[in-house]
Amino acid sequence: MSLIRIALAGEGGQGVQSVAEILAEAAYNENQQAIYIPNFGLEQRGGVSIAFLQFSDNRIGAPKFQKADIVIALSERAVARTLSYSGQDTLYVYDSSFKVEQEELPREAKQIIALPAIDTANNELHPRVFNIIIMGAVIGLSNVVRFDSAKEALEHKLGHKFEKDPKLRELNFKALEIGREMAEKSLKEGAASNV
Repeated sequence: MSLIRIALAGEGGQGVQSVAEILAEAAYNENQQAIYIPNFGLEQRGGVSIAFLQFSDNRIGAPKFQKADIVIALSERAVARTLSYSGQDTLYVYDSSFKVEQEELPREAKQIIALPAIDTANNELHPRVFNIIIMGAVIGLSNVVRFDSAKEALEHKLGHKFEKDPKLRELNFKALEIGREMAEKSLKEGAASNV
């Protein structure tokens, strides 16, 4: 795998940093090089939180980057905060549950995809697994880690909660699968519409 840079942004409290941490752990367990840098201020809850992730088979030179290969924005404010990380080679993803005008999206992007992650979590699963749907979407969009590795890392992070309530394991794994399928489907549809 060549170097893949991902900027994942949402409101504080949406679980952006947890997703980044789990993905980085999954990559580490696969003997990949992975860097995760959290970016949030004192407004951890109620402000925009950004996670910068890099994955590679080779040594990663710099911890920061100017442009991302994939940007995922999970709120209106996150869209505004991530525009500068989008370039002509960027796959830009935003959550379709909030209203975004076309002019608010990046002018330069290889492809723009809207995913209904929040609506899917609220209507089909549980609002608390919204971020796990996003984690599945990251895997579906990028293949940065194997699905099984992500499940293992998720088990490591949330295993204590799963022990108390085994239904949570099933719910989280289902959310991961739904996110992956949603992203893969959107990529195929986007590729078909570009033909």
